[in-house]
This record gives sequence, C-alpha cells and structure tokens, in this order.
Amino acid sequence: MGLGLGIFLIVLGLIFVSGVINYDISFIEDTTLGWILLAAGILSIALGFLMTHQRTRTTHVEERRVDHDRI
Repeated sequence: MGLGLGIFLIVLGLIFVSGVINYDISFIEDTTLGWILLAAGILSIALGFLMTHQRTRTTHVEERRVDHDRI
C-alpha cells in the first residue's frame, strides 16, 4: 500500500507544482499543496520500504521441549 499511495501522491504533487492544473482553493495555493503532496508521497514510499525491510529481517524462534523422563 505504501508504494502505490506514494507514487500517486508524488504524481499528484508534481501536477500541482508544475501548474498543469490550476485549482482554486481559498486557503492554500496550488504550488504549496503540490509540495505537501510531494513530500507526503516521498515519506510514504520511504516508510513502506522501511516496514518491508523490518518484516524481512525478523526471525522466529521455535522452542520444543522434550521430556526425557517419559519411557
């Protein structure tokens, strides 16, 4: 989910930063919104890779106890 969302946010942010779409929002400028979306996309991809790396590095230990007194 992190990779796809990150790519979507980066593309949307670059569209707003480059001025391809001029959307009139009263409380924020288009370029500011674009930079925010771009930063959120980069952060989403970085966190997605970090979480995946932690998942692959995790080891599981299985402990088995054998009762030798039972014969």
